[in-house]
Amino acid sequence: MVNRSSVVPAVLGLFAVVGVIGLMSVSSTDDDGGPAAEAPPAAAALSAQEIGSVSRATDIPRRALTAYVAAAQRAERDVPACRIGWNTIAGIGSSESSHGAFGGASLGDDGVAKPLIIGVPLDGTGGNRAIDDTEGGELDGDDRWDRAVGPLQFIPTTWARWGADGDGDGVANPHDIDDAAAAAAAYLCDAGDDLSASEGWSRAVLTYNQSGAYARQVSRTATEYARAS
Repeated sequence: MVNRSSVVPAVLGLFAVVGVIGLMSVSSTDDDGGPAAEAPPAAAALSAQEIGSVSRATDIPRRALTAYVAAAQRAERDVPACRIGWNTIAGIGSSESSHGAFGGASLGDDGVAKPLIIGVPLDGTGGNRAIDDTEGGELDGDDRWDRAVGPLQFIPTTWARWGADGDGDGVANPHDIDDAAAAAAAYLCDAGDDLSASEGWSRAVLTYNQSGAYARQVSRTATEYARAS
């Protein structure tokens, strides 16, 4: 069983700081030349009944867990060599927004967090990269600067490339955890190729956030989730 007190709290907006595809190269190694983090075991897919019990064991809201499992299954179908587990997506969801609960938000039946989860302006302060508005504030409500949005904290430029319709409703919405989880899985698989290996897993997660400490925390959290399932 997972130690619930050890589950990482939200660190909203980290994807916004460094998760912009194409703006930087990312090393998957630590200072000693090894992988930045050990790849967690990939948790097996869950049935509807198992989702309920694992949700209770991990404190991952059932609505969020359903999205993570579906995203991993979609990746297994579309990119079978990736070998991403739902627990890796959940580890990132925990760090980025406490599974859609950051700031008192909660996920509705439609998968959208209310109130919407929107990060700080990416105006070049506080360690953030300065990113001028790219979408007229349509996603983040800010027509001066871009901001990270949704439970997986996508910035608009990254969403424009990787946005997905995870729930098949005809709309790709970064505020919808089904869509965001599907997009995150595709993004990670593209970056890491094979996430069953520590080097590939580290490379993938470090493109989400270029911090070894972040990668190791996500690995620990994802490992706890796998053990709980």
